[in-house]
Amino acid sequence: MNRQLQHDSVTAVNALTARWVQTWPGGSVVMAGAGAWPLLAHLASVAEGQGRKELQEAIGTDAATASQAARNVLSIMDRSTAIRAALGLWSRPDLPLHPAWITTLPAGMYGELTSDPTADQYRLDTWTKEQTGGLIPAMPLQLADDVLLVLAMALTVRTTWLRPFTDGIDLFEVGPWAGSEIHVLRRSTHILDRARVADTPSGPLMMLRVMGTGGIDVHLVLGDDSMKPGHVLSAGMDVLAARHPTTPASFLPAGNPGPGMTVRHVRDHAPDDVLNVTVPRFTITSTHDLLKLPEVFGLATVTDTSRGNFPGISTEPLAITQAQQNAVATFSATGFKSAAITGFAAVAGMAPPPPHRARHIDLDFSHPFGFLAVDRRSRLILTAGWVAEPEIPHAESSH
Repeated sequence: MNRQLQHDSVTAVNALTARWVQTWPGGSVVMAGAGAWPLLAHLASVAEGQGRKELQEAIGTDAATASQAARNVLSIMDRSTAIRAALGLWSRPDLPLHPAWITTLPAGMYGELTSDPTADQYRLDTWTKEQTGGLIPAMPLQLADDVLLVLAMALTVRTTWLRPFTDGIDLFEVGPWAGSEIHVLRRSTHILDRARVADTPSGPLMMLRVMGTGGIDVHLVLGDDSMKPGHVLSAGMDVLAARHPTTPASFLPAGNPGPGMTVRHVRDHAPDDVLNVTVPRFTITSTHDLLKLPEVFGLATVTDTSRGNFPGISTEPLAITQAQQNAVATFSATGFKSAAITGFAAVAGMAPPPPHRARHIDLDFSHPFGFLAVDRRSRLILTAGWVAEPEIPHAESSH
């Protein structure tokens, strides 16, 4: 793949994700812009008029080349053993589809809808469960007699930490979770620069890079209490794109140089510097109605059932009536896994002081924080989310 085309495609996907996270008001959430963007790109390529313009603005790519850009994004995902992506298209047999559009889609993804919505729902739910390895059990669409076409994408990320954490239960001394027992993960490393502090227009950020197998990094992002979730996450994305200056932890002064960070000079048995991390374990599930954010996804005009919006799909008029995403993310001692299924439905119309002096840096994610799962090579942001509540011992879930 041409390197510039890859860069442009990644930039466009990440820009959509950034706009999406900026709309989030608070509470735990997980979202996958990378799981929606290829579908929007394929729709943009066959839309017309105002609908085409809105979709083109949403994906940040010329509609004329959007299908190729979608294939570029999918090829990035295919290169990683940690990422699994699949597209699916189902249509009623009485809906004539333009062969030219079908050829722009991945091979082997086409199936037919029958006149039995219950049976079709079961087939699509089964496909969802298989493609996400059971992380998401059902397609987030409700099939009915008037649904003529379904376009869906499954995106799964599974990575194992290169250095695992240890599980524990702890009490944070500060922050909104102070005084409550929560499940935490701990890890110590001599590589201080896994952490850094960024200076952004929204405020300072503390960022921790956790490296996994398959070329996946998960960046934990902590901002000041005054910063909104969307500002923290979007600023973190800008840092990953090298738009804001950062200082590696090894160059930070003693004290509290960033949110959740304490730098100390201590007497220790070993002369090595140490980075100590304490972070809540979490599992988050979310359901998103993309039609509620038409300005983000370019879905305002194409939902108009009084007209046809996709002449490039079929000679029959079509309009989008459902656009949903279900997503889940788990950050555990051994690794990270996330899955998202996005669907569009179209209808007609301590020790004694030793001799060595070392630097000890403590990172405590003791108040709500963000996370970004990123393909290390391309910088494609696969999953973004916010942890508003920690996992409580004996609780069935964290969300």
